[in-house]
Amino acid sequence: MHPIAPHWLNFIDGQWTDSEQHLSIHNPGTTDLVATIAQASVADAECALQAARRCADSNALNRVRPAQRVTWLLEVAAQIRAITDEGAWVLCQENGKSLRDARDEFIEAARYFEYYAGMADKIEGKSIPLGDGYIDFTVYDPLGVSLQIVPWNFPVSICARSLAPALAAGNAVVIKSPELSPLGLCVLMQAIERAGLPQGAVNLICGRGREVGAYLAGHRDVDQIVFTGSVGTGQSILRSAAEHAIPSVMELGGKSAALVFPDADREQLISSVKSGIFFNAGQVCSAMSRLLVHRSIYDEVVADVVAMAEGLTVGLGQDNPDHTPVISAAQLEGIEALCRRAQQQGAVVATGGEAISGLSGHYMAPTVLRDVTAQMEIAQTEVFGPVLAVIPFDSEEEALAIANGTVFGLVAGVFTQDLNRALRCARRLCTGQVFVNEWYAGGIETPFGGVGLSGFGREKGQEALYSYVRTKNLAVRIKGE
Repeated sequence: MHPIAPHWLNFIDGQWTDSEQHLSIHNPGTTDLVATIAQASVADAECALQAARRCADSNALNRVRPAQRVTWLLEVAAQIRAITDEGAWVLCQENGKSLRDARDEFIEAARYFEYYAGMADKIEGKSIPLGDGYIDFTVYDPLGVSLQIVPWNFPVSICARSLAPALAAGNAVVIKSPELSPLGLCVLMQAIERAGLPQGAVNLICGRGREVGAYLAGHRDVDQIVFTGSVGTGQSILRSAAEHAIPSVMELGGKSAALVFPDADREQLISSVKSGIFFNAGQVCSAMSRLLVHRSIYDEVVADVVAMAEGLTVGLGQDNPDHTPVISAAQLEGIEALCRRAQQQGAVVATGGEAISGLSGHYMAPTVLRDVTAQMEIAQTEVFGPVLAVIPFDSEEEALAIANGTVFGLVAGVFTQDLNRALRCARRLCTGQVFVNEWYAGGIETPFGGVGLSGFGREKGQEALYSYVRTKNLAVRIKGE
């Protein structure tokens, strides 16, 4: 257990700064006050943006040999690892997630910096043959100032996911932290500060999205926007960005489906369902929110999933239970409302379906809904909570039609021992990533992103790095002899 400071600040131009107004941060598992944090104003946002602009324009990150960026990023990773235990406790208390998962989040953040440190000196252009009279080649320039708007569900790892490649490519960054869970990012900034990056390279502000976020998203000094969050907010940001044609990377959530065939490994399937929908109380963009099961095994699979869900331990994150609270009272109310409407439309609650009584925090029972049809609201709408909709199918064609029958396309899964079927389905699933026989089978090395209203652009892996640079072509006419 680590003591938590009662008040936290924004990090602007290498300095920790307070604001006139403060936000209160509460523990979702107890509703107790954890701490307060400076609520950034539009003026604070402008200061952060101008600090990043000065850093970008001075080429403080880009004029050095790329090996220096390697050194900086490795030092950031080392500093994150040094404060992992402290940061995990803060994240657990403010976010409600298990202490184990909070610790893993800081470790994953360190891994992002280590991974992209290995690429910072390998951003290489190419020579293009145009004949004897020309030399033609490409170079990759940093975009300049990257605005990164971070969500509350995995604030530390998602921030590192975009911050590390942005810095590796030589960009300066302004981060807008989530209002519900901003403290872990302050711990991350402590690691950044100790790593000795140039002044203004990374700036962190916590301000209300409708004011500060909207102001930054439409600012002409922003050269790129990276956003993870809801469809509505993402669309609003894109409308603002369009005025200045600001390139963006958008990860907007999903309604991801797992296809379960009769020959699926049942033990592996249940393990994947447990992590796929109940990890972090289902507050995961790529959660397994729809389970499509062949009718011949439907009742058996539902029974197995219900038994697993009812056996989950529930409690405070610090006790490392299987199931933790959702982030807020509003989130809990929204999840319950979707479950009530699902029942009104004909879905049957196999287990859960409502808040857990007798607990002071925001606990939604692990929920399994059966007899769901493809067009029900619960099968089309992102719940962002521990609610699994189980839908039967009779053929591979029907399963694919149901899986592809939403406006989203983030991830999908296929559970079968038939490799031909797995690859056949994977080709036809309209998503950015497909898991076969294990949900979340990827890693930081694998590109991640969606299609449709799940967004565009890719994070993670080598591919993500090229979202943070622009290609410049140099064509040189050589004077003949």
